[in-house]
Amino acid sequence: MPSATPRSALTIRPRVPPAPNQEPPTRKLKHRPCTSLPDNDDFLGLQAVQSPRSASAYERPAKRPMPSPNKTIAVVNASGRQAASFIRVAAAVGYRVRAQVRRLDGIVASEISSLQNVTVLVGDLYTKASPKDASPPLGAKGGHPNIGVNHDLISELFRGAQLAFINTTFWGDEVAIGKAVADAAVKANVQHYIYSTMPNYSLHTPPSAPKPWPSLPLWSSKETISQYIQSLPTLAPRTTYLYTGIYNNNFTSLPYPLFCMELQPDGSFIWQAPFHPNVPLPWLDTEHDVGPAVLQIFKDGLQKWGSKSIPLAYEMLSPLEACAAFSRGVGRKVRYKRGGIDIKVKIPNGYREQLVALEELYELGKEDGNLQPFYFGTRNLEERCPEQALALWEGPRGLEEYAREVFPLEEAANGATWMNEDVDGVEYVEPGDAENEDSDDDDDDGLVMGGGIGTSGTGENTPARREESWLA
Repeated sequence: MPSATPRSALTIRPRVPPAPNQEPPTRKLKHRPCTSLPDNDDFLGLQAVQSPRSASAYERPAKRPMPSPNKTIAVVNASGRQAASFIRVAAAVGYRVRAQVRRLDGIVASEISSLQNVTVLVGDLYTKASPKDASPPLGAKGGHPNIGVNHDLISELFRGAQLAFINTTFWGDEVAIGKAVADAAVKANVQHYIYSTMPNYSLHTPPSAPKPWPSLPLWSSKETISQYIQSLPTLAPRTTYLYTGIYNNNFTSLPYPLFCMELQPDGSFIWQAPFHPNVPLPWLDTEHDVGPAVLQIFKDGLQKWGSKSIPLAYEMLSPLEACAAFSRGVGRKVRYKRGGIDIKVKIPNGYREQLVALEELYELGKEDGNLQPFYFGTRNLEERCPEQALALWEGPRGLEEYAREVFPLEEAANGATWMNEDVDGVEYVEPGDAENEDSDDDDDDGLVMGGGIGTSGTGENTPARREESWLA
């Protein structure tokens, strides 16, 4: 705090130049120079004998040259969280990136297109016969008369590429697109292909399970693509399969389903989801940690990661532990409520089917947490978290740090103002199982996927989530 007592101005003495032909006075040091050299006077002579260099013993060696990587990487869906995280890191260290985006009007797409070493190819991975087909139904099949894979765009994407990081999404026929991209990689003779995949739970049901695990439509497509890659003799040994945990970045106070941190009148939050409250789940800060980890996979190469699967998650937290970490970070009470997935907004039919199947999947472990399916499909993958991820990248951003440093910024970008309001009487407490608490079921049918709340519900005032790529 500034002193209330006025301070007198300091007198500044002018510098008096030395007289002509007069040696400047010897500078006295309070302490001897800080050095790691020996104290004896014979050191300089010893140095002269041991080293042919005539340079001073205090001279630092020249830095090693750091050439830029001479490789090009193909990336699809570049405005998604995984791809954008990787592109930022790869381009920064000198890799050339050829990045496909659906359009350039989003914040992330604009950022990616402005990066050095990045060539952006704008267009859909599917074609359409007329402008009215610009946004075909989610999950549309290849038999639709106006939809087909955009082979020309995919071929151009792989022109001159030696590496590829591919995360397909559900816009169009994902399986057809995934197969076409893999075929293009074979034709381009890609040296290392990283595919971001997820499990088809129906194929991983353990013998001890009381009933078969249901598959999730949007994730089973990814395993189908993985199986196709494994059928390609030249690409299979050059492929690494990446399984990513739950995104820290999915949380929002907007009424999006599954990861809504619903703001309460007292300033606290409630997260409602179908997961067992005490069973650990894998967590990942996608934007912060996918990029460095994927880059390290490329640097390690096929000798280490060819044909291997990597679970990428830096924390294993139960929903209760996740809420505790989030509460510490955001500085507000956060409670977990196990329950159904509330759908209060207009969402694409394909995503709705995914959520319905997810509820059915996690209903299996409602009473006994041991019956809850493994998030990555197998026990083996989850037991390798987070050690295997930390072997790739040692500087992850945990959920608590995300809640403290990033969540308020993303909320502000989406039009929220709660972080600027004073809250009385809300303190951090260890969250308990709030399964029996009532929730606020206010409907907001005006909010649509791809936008924030805004004045009309179209998202024009909150561009941060204008595209659905936040799901990728």
